[in-house]
Amino acid sequence: MSPIISPLELKNLPTENLIILDARVGKDVYQNYLNKHIKGARFIDLDKDLANIGEDAAFGGRHPLPSVEKFAETLSNLGVSEGSHLIVYDDKNGSNAAARAWWMLKSFGFENVQVLDGGFQHAEKEGLEFSSGEEAFEKAQFIKKENWLLPTSSLEVVENELINHSSTVIDVRDAYRYKGESEPIDLVAGHIPGAINIPFSENLDENGNFLKPEILKEKYLKLLEGKPEHLIIHCGSGVTACHTILALDYAGFKIPDLYVGSWSEWSRREGKEIAREI
Repeated sequence: MSPIISPLELKNLPTENLIILDARVGKDVYQNYLNKHIKGARFIDLDKDLANIGEDAAFGGRHPLPSVEKFAETLSNLGVSEGSHLIVYDDKNGSNAAARAWWMLKSFGFENVQVLDGGFQHAEKEGLEFSSGEEAFEKAQFIKKENWLLPTSSLEVVENELINHSSTVIDVRDAYRYKGESEPIDLVAGHIPGAINIPFSENLDENGNFLKPEILKEKYLKLLEGKPEHLIIHCGSGVTACHTILALDYAGFKIPDLYVGSWSEWSRREGKEIAREI
């Protein structure tokens, strides 16, 4: 199953076992969900459901993963069961929480998981049916899992891999953040020494849709030519990094490691070198 689905394809899907998750973020996001969402969609919260935010971002970053037990409880509360076909959307072309939700669901063991191409805005343009208020659904049986299935890397692993030149570490933040020109979210501007910059926005075309898989494949093969094959992807806090992981999977690459702590952890950890290109 392709990890990307178009609004038209979603419109024509059978509804049996179909669960749509609204993963938009921002100010008053739940009220925005109540005001208008794709019909049937259930709200999933980045900070509460897709992360376990700790007291010190120097250890785990701004959006650490929750435990698999906590995520299982979240899914049960959302009515998600083993046979569910899951569609996730946000309003930032998948770069906010939709791709993170996709990664977590895949890492939890779900095979039938897709991100809506173009998200909320393209769903409106394509004439999908919308609704407001709460959606009625029943909770599902608690799903038991022992650990995340997709690969992750810790700060220590990233550091060692860079020292040994055994992995390619990709920073998917915007170029100005990578270069250290300014930093709108974290405390320090710059990047992890040795990491390369391929902004996540380059996964999209001028209309905000994912590039075709064959174009993505050609693009990344060229960008990664001559570099270590093992990939570690990071961003600011392990959310937008999932957008590039999604794009790589869509292009047919092996799913790379996610450095969950990302720049928010590295830049706060005492003694870690910071690189700039200014």
